Amino acid sequence: QVQLRESGGGLVQAGDSLRLSCTALGRTDGADVMGWFRQTPGKEREFVAAIRWTDTTSYADSVKGRFVISKDLAMNTAYLQMNSLKPEDTAVYYCAAGRRVTTSTMHSVGAYDYWGQGTQVTVSS
Repeated sequence: QVQLRESGGGLVQAGDSLRLSCTALGRTDGADVMGWFRQTPGKEREFVAAIRWTDTTSYADSVKGRFVISKDLAMNTAYLQMNSLKPEDTAVYYCAAGRRVTTSTMHSVGAYDYWGQGTQVTVSS
């Protein structure tokens, strides 16, 4: 069982930056892709970014050029650097890890096996 611990959420102003961290605790069970999703009340959880331990990355169009996902293999940690934040980026951000995620399914909620508890990001205008 993989446990994911997120940190780094908070309240910022539009244009500010924030970095989220997601650490996989314990056994990784072969989960080699970590992703970030976000969700607002009444809406479905949506893909933000993902990274495979081999460095393959994928981003949602809405965050391309502003967000950067990276990893630290030694720390079993993935990071999401969020720059030029907008009020519409406000959401609960969830970290996820998957064992059988392919390049074509990186954006899919159902492709991931493990989820964190979520961390709130609020961007004020």
